[in-house]
Amino acid sequence: MPAVEGPRTPEDLIRSVDEKIDSIRTQSLDFSFNELADMYAQEELIINPEFQRMFRWPEGSQSRFIESLLLELPIPPIYLIERDDRVYELIDGLQRISSYLNFRGELKIDGVLQEPLVLSDCDIVPEINGLTYDKLPRALEIKLKRSYIRAEILRKESDNRLRYYMFKRLNTGGEILSEQEIRNATIRLLSNDFNSFIVELSKNEDFQYCISTISDNSRLKKFDEELVLRFFAFKNDPDSYQHDVADFLTEYMEAVSDDENDSQSFDYEAERQIFEKTFKILRTGADKTDVKDRVFGSVVSGRRSPRGQFSVYHFEGLTLGLQASLDALDPENDQQMERVASIISEGKADPDFIRTTGSGKNDRVPMLARRKYFTDAFATAVS
Repeated sequence: MPAVEGPRTPEDLIRSVDEKIDSIRTQSLDFSFNELADMYAQEELIINPEFQRMFRWPEGSQSRFIESLLLELPIPPIYLIERDDRVYELIDGLQRISSYLNFRGELKIDGVLQEPLVLSDCDIVPEINGLTYDKLPRALEIKLKRSYIRAEILRKESDNRLRYYMFKRLNTGGEILSEQEIRNATIRLLSNDFNSFIVELSKNEDFQYCISTISDNSRLKKFDEELVLRFFAFKNDPDSYQHDVADFLTEYMEAVSDDENDSQSFDYEAERQIFEKTFKILRTGADKTDVKDRVFGSVVSGRRSPRGQFSVYHFEGLTLGLQASLDALDPENDQQMERVASIISEGKADPDFIRTTGSGKNDRVPMLARRKYFTDAFATAVS
């Protein structure tokens, strides 16, 4: 949020705080888990994986949560946001609510009904291990249904920007998430247009080919989507980057998504064409060498062939360095693509470029050096 300029009196400061408090409308309610299950079934409670952390609890953790409910142990509240249509969206509490639904056999992931949870690793009442929901004694089934949880609800009348900042902070606590998962979880409270655009472009075939060496765990944590964001942020706003990449990417995403912030205009159609052409050229060029899908693979000094290990430094150098020559390059021009292929293969192994990569090279000066190296190199492909 913008900083306040000029001296402020104590009365001014108190008034500013009170005005923000007045902009937030909250409500605390206690729901039984049976009510929450009914709301979920009727689509009055929405669990959207794009909006918050993924369901990751192993079966043992899920089982111990069910055990906690049966033992009436205290559990943390969940957080909901009320939409204009009065439907609730779950912002924080996915692991707990999903565990209960999974035990009931009512959890759907990507529209697919999951196999009901079989209790395991319960260590206070180990006698319930091996049970499913339909095998519980009637009294315990009723007890579980009537167990309740406190829900903190942010009402639809609240200011959208304050809702965003509130849940941005909420989603930076608790379970360790990737930076991109946190961005996905919170940015929709400002606007989902840019986030949806990033998600869509992350599925581009040429882009996926070029980044195919990133690990499955990195994909699970939305690293492919973060790379799309990184491309646009460094391409469009490099002057704002100093050292902390995570904060820089978040602030760029906020600036593009916030309708009240005019610092970053974004032409979606033009940017789509730039993105698609960038990765079409890189894939076409790399395919003409032994680099292939290791176009962003790191290279050991003295060797030409890149490893399968993905390097964000090579990603930045190649994608950003290509921009100055992008309009003059044609992926259907074989002669140009042969030159691009040589630039990719030789440039990645060039000691002058390698010196801009590696440990301690994640601040602004080496980033600009990586970009300049390939800017100059790709210029020779169109000269």
